[in-house]
Amino acid sequence: MAYQLIFERRFVMGHRLISGSSLQCSIPHGHNEYIKIYLAPKEQHRLDGNENFVELFKKAKKKWHHFIDNILDHTLQLAHNDPLIDYFKEHEPTQLSRLVITQGDPTTEMLCACLMSKLQAFLNYDNSPLHCVQFELQETPTNTVTLTGINAFTSVLPKAVIKKSQATSTSPTHWWERHDFSINDLKPQLITHPNLTH
Repeated sequence: MAYQLIFERRFVMGHRLISGSSLQCSIPHGHNEYIKIYLAPKEQHRLDGNENFVELFKKAKKKWHHFIDNILDHTLQLAHNDPLIDYFKEHEPTQLSRLVITQGDPTTEMLCACLMSKLQAFLNYDNSPLHCVQFELQETPTNTVTLTGINAFTSVLPKAVIKKSQATSTSPTHWWERHDFSINDLKPQLITHPNLTH
């Protein structure tokens, strides 16, 4: 592997973890997080002696940065069984599009895998010559999760999630597998999406 294009982005999020043993994390709280992605050519790439790009930086990061800045930033990350989801359905349905929902607690590890998968879905849909070979999600200045390897997310997502995905492999089941701007799998009629194109 000769070249890697590396892009970093900051976003703000809130979450809570209800299934684990951390009482502190069961209360909704927030973090300023950083995502660093490492993109590499799918095939060996020799510079052409003219433009000398693997891929234009602007093109390589445009959709991903749009997703981070306009969809993921200032969202609330919740487990699929968190009672707060029902609260939002009943009392604040216009906020459902701002909920990132994961299978089980939205830990940094889970989000790292989900977001790496989402990024790869964008790249695949756009027929990009690049794929993600490393993904870093920094929750705090002292806590970072890194996934390394092409499609590394497939080996770390929970087994129940993988089985559900494999059952309908022709159409993506989960938001992190789709190339759209979704961040949860709630029924579309429940969600008001911002008017965005991809």
